[in-house]
Amino acid sequence: MNSEYPPLTKVPHHVAIIMDGNGRWAAARGLPRLAGHKSGTENLRRIIRASVEFGVKVLTIYAFSTENWGRPEDEVKGLMRILEDVIDSELDELHREGVRILHIGQLEAMSPRLRQKVQQAIEITRENQRLILCVAWNYGGRDEIVCAIRKMIEDGVRPEMVSDQLVSSYLFTAGIPDPDLIIRTSGEMRISNFLIWQSAYSEWYVTRTLWPDFGREEYYQALVDYSHRDRRFGRLSECQGES
Repeated sequence: MNSEYPPLTKVPHHVAIIMDGNGRWAAARGLPRLAGHKSGTENLRRIIRASVEFGVKVLTIYAFSTENWGRPEDEVKGLMRILEDVIDSELDELHREGVRILHIGQLEAMSPRLRQKVQQAIEITRENQRLILCVAWNYGGRDEIVCAIRKMIEDGVRPEMVSDQLVSSYLFTAGIPDPDLIIRTSGEMRISNFLIWQSAYSEWYVTRTLWPDFGREEYYQALVDYSHRDRRFGRLSECQGES
């Protein structure tokens, strides 16, 4: 870790981020919304590097929800172009840095060309182990659970076989540990259909900072805040258990 930051006493294995506030960031500067999304993408590069630096092993980003299709058509098309541009410009560097790219959500709604590029990025980086970057694109927590139930029915799963572990194995995030910490920028106090099942015992850090301005320093402070949390998972804390 960079010497300007004291070592963290407890690092979350998996951090998930709701990257909110791009549009408000742009509006405050008299810019079109897509300018905010582009600035948010540039910030993501910094957060990916900081995740590696701070020792985070899995980073999940909420990039495009199933509800975002209801936004203006030009904004949706612009977001698709941004995703394609990011893959074209960043894939080689991410691969060199040892980042493994995964997708959670449904790829079917993407254009064939974009879908192919996402699948190619997943394949090229599949052996990397330094950081797993899960991109939630066309993702919704309810949709994920519905898809899991449909697959279980198709597979003939009997009611008595259903367990937490089995349901988890049918989710888009199968094989990925649940997030230890979820960060939401822009100050909104809601889940927004993000990792509904997986976040049952996640710690939350909400900041009023808009995503393009959420830098390395505040990311570190979020991790410091997490390191002071007493995660009980419905049980007594260690101190209470000793009393």
